[in-house]
Amino acid sequence: MAKKRFAVIGSGNFGYYVAKALYENKNEVIAIDRNKERVQAIEPHCTSAVVQDVTDIEALKGLGLEEVDAVIVSTGSNIKPSILICFHLGRLGIQRIIAKAEDDDHGEILKQLGATEIIRPGMDMAQRLAMRLTSPNVLEFLPLEEEYTIAQVDPPSSFIGKSLVELDLRKRYEVNVIAVKELVPERFVMVPSADFTVKDSDILVILGKESDLAKIRELK
Repeated sequence: MAKKRFAVIGSGNFGYYVAKALYENKNEVIAIDRNKERVQAIEPHCTSAVVQDVTDIEALKGLGLEEVDAVIVSTGSNIKPSILICFHLGRLGIQRIIAKAEDDDHGEILKQLGATEIIRPGMDMAQRLAMRLTSPNVLEFLPLEEEYTIAQVDPPSSFIGKSLVELDLRKRYEVNVIAVKELVPERFVMVPSADFTVKDSDILVILGKESDLAKIRELK
């Protein structure tokens, strides 16, 4: 797999952990913050760390960010810097700008100024925690646009021993099994065939609307 390059602007709590995680996954990471102490803290966990106030477009131009795969903007609760940075990144032609927003209005402003993706870490984490606590058979989920979700589901006992064609989940629940994680033996089955038989050691990866997935979670 080709190594990817990322820039993380802002090394507060969220930016720090994003940069560190990307670097630990063998990516090249440039961490940028105007706070010298934060840059020193992230320096061991990234490819390079730069002290720079990038609300100035001239400062941004000197960093060569046109070459990275994505820029992640995480500048704290003061929304003005993130607005200026996204505006400048858009002017520089950065293709993928992932920006952390404080609320919906902030996120909408950032999108209008060039951000291609908006994240709300607190809200996203709250949704994941609520899902885990209320639906223990859902091991992990990924929210998508327009109410769609990809969920990893521990199959209900009523699914065990039945094939996917017998379960007919698309017709009965309007969801699709897009993959199966088999634990015994351990392997990953992408787009399983209709005659795939569900075992109690399997994990189903299902795509569908949250309202339809909720019906499966209620099954025994």
